[in-house]
Amino acid sequence: MAVCYDKLMHLLIDRRISHPELAEKAGFSGNVMTKIRRNQGISLESIEKICRALDCTVDDILEFID
Repeated sequence: MAVCYDKLMHLLIDRRISHPELAEKAGFSGNVMTKIRRNQGISLESIEKICRALDCTVDDILEFID
């Protein structure tokens, strides 16, 4: 099972938030954004930071695919 962050990418587009802006607002490094763009796993701490910064839930930003 793999993780897919397409929902997060669409949310950022809808809210007109750039990747660097999200990294700054959530308080994580650019390396996390690179992992997200590559659909690689990130820490639960980073997921929590994203959800807090965007005022959303985990279901709003990622999904698991087979």
